[in-house]
Amino acid sequence: MTTYTAINLIARPTGGPIGPELFDVVQLDMPTVGDGQFLVKQNHMSLDPAMFGWMSPDTESYIPPVALGDVMRSSGIGEIVESNHPDFHVGDRVMGMMGWKEYHLSDGTGLNKVSAPLPDEAILSVFALPGLTATQGLYSIGKPKKGETLVVSGAAGSVGSIVGQLAKADGLTVIGVVGSDEKADWIINELGFDGAVNYKSANLAEELAKLTPRGVDVYFENTGGPIQHHVFDRMNAHGRIAVCGLIADYPKQTPDLGPNWIPIIKKRLTVQGFTMPDHFGEIPALLEKLTPYVMAGKIKHRAHVLDGLPSAMTGLNLFFTGKNKGKLIVKI
Repeated sequence: MTTYTAINLIARPTGGPIGPELFDVVQLDMPTVGDGQFLVKQNHMSLDPAMFGWMSPDTESYIPPVALGDVMRSSGIGEIVESNHPDFHVGDRVMGMMGWKEYHLSDGTGLNKVSAPLPDEAILSVFALPGLTATQGLYSIGKPKKGETLVVSGAAGSVGSIVGQLAKADGLTVIGVVGSDEKADWIINELGFDGAVNYKSANLAEELAKLTPRGVDVYFENTGGPIQHHVFDRMNAHGRIAVCGLIADYPKQTPDLGPNWIPIIKKRLTVQGFTMPDHFGEIPALLEKLTPYVMAGKIKHRAHVLDGLPSAMTGLNLFFTGKNKGKLIVKI
């Protein structure tokens, strides 16, 4: 093999669906592996809502946008097939930011060895960005306490499902916000959530009130949309809100207005946004926190796998429609 496939970003989204017109599928020459380098054959690639921000022209975000003409940014997992690096050997599995491409040349920066004897899909679903994000936001911002009530939006998604299971394992009452009856059934009967709200319901406020009779102490926000206002109205004094994502607003030219700030003062609420690039140095500690829950069988997951690198170009739209079931992954 003398070439491999990669996908470059060539245009910015304008508010409509994500499609092939934003990308260019190219063939690149296989790289020469120099001293201190190794070559990874990427096998599975993660699709994440953060990509919408990475594709935007916003230069004031937490991470620079992908430059037009560059390989689209993503994390993935693969196997080293050639190495001239003393610490990385042929056959080692590694995980990290590699981009939309079949092969990745690295000196080890930003890549971590994978030692857990689990399939790639499980690693990307639990120990990669979803699990790290859930652990960081829940414990550093949410500060959950046994007996409290937590609401998590996007509860059937890769991050939200782990947030809810961690909170349940810690003795909280957990209510998930989802977009279908199937997802509600999954988080209640498979993951052990105490209740679910379908955000497409016409009686959001009423349903939420029934499920949170003691109010809400922790809100883990993944989606935005109308449910945000209803949960905010039910926050208890000294409640904590971790703002992880607002997928409902990403495709909009003008985002919806957020809740009024007066209750933040009256109820002494903590509202904090966060992104994982600020915490990459804390990954070992986050994994140390998360791993015991996983090894004890307290964290379940499911993956929604797309086939082939080009499927990423339209697969991102599943985040907008809510049709993905579990962690969205591309099998390369």
